Amino acid sequence: MKSTEDDVNKKLFFPVALFLAMLSSTVYAQNFSLGLKASTLGAGLEAGTAFSDTFGGRIGINYFQYDFSGTKDDIDYDFDFTLLSISALLDWHPFKGSFRVSGGVLYNGNEIDADARSSATYEIGNTTYSASQVGKLTGEIDFNTIAPYAGIGWDTSFGKNKRFGLLADLGVMYQGSPEVDFTAHGPIATNQAFRNNLASEEKNIENEIDEYEYYPVISIGFAYRF
Repeated sequence: MKSTEDDVNKKLFFPVALFLAMLSSTVYAQNFSLGLKASTLGAGLEAGTAFSDTFGGRIGINYFQYDFSGTKDDIDYDFDFTLLSISALLDWHPFKGSFRVSGGVLYNGNEIDADARSSATYEIGNTTYSASQVGKLTGEIDFNTIAPYAGIGWDTSFGKNKRFGLLADLGVMYQGSPEVDFTAHGPIATNQAFRNNLASEEKNIENEIDEYEYYPVISIGFAYRF
């Protein structure tokens, strides 16, 4: 289901405001760094600081969007996949060097909007319905808003007298089981038997994509340390 401009602005307001607030509280710290990253969470901007020889912290924002098409339960969909997250992480550098062990949480705004392609009939919950009965069929797939994260990584500038450093991370984010919500806009939308079948369709898709409750995070980038 396509978000309106107002909906998008509301979804973006919280993570952007949180990022700016965290950035303003960090920018005056010593050994401050800014990084640019590309990852499975999208394109990212990251701010970090060292608290000691072995501990540091990072905040970041990630965003990416792309469209694709696919088939689920014999229905063709156009999907709009949005990656949006805010991270707050604590890093432990056990050897006082580049290697780090990281943990923290992410604000998880990742979601998928789906629009069923025009079709003469739809098979929903083992029942066939005409397109005129169903009308426009839209759906939304989303996950837990707060997602814990754990991983390992490297920052080649940490603890060193150098301006530029290479960044890399390998970890996993637990975003919970997906929640699927479909909406039909045709005259049969309020029919209880149809609603039961639509709920069955939602459950089938949730089961198909349930493995995505653990989302791999792989990133690479560079940082400039002030």
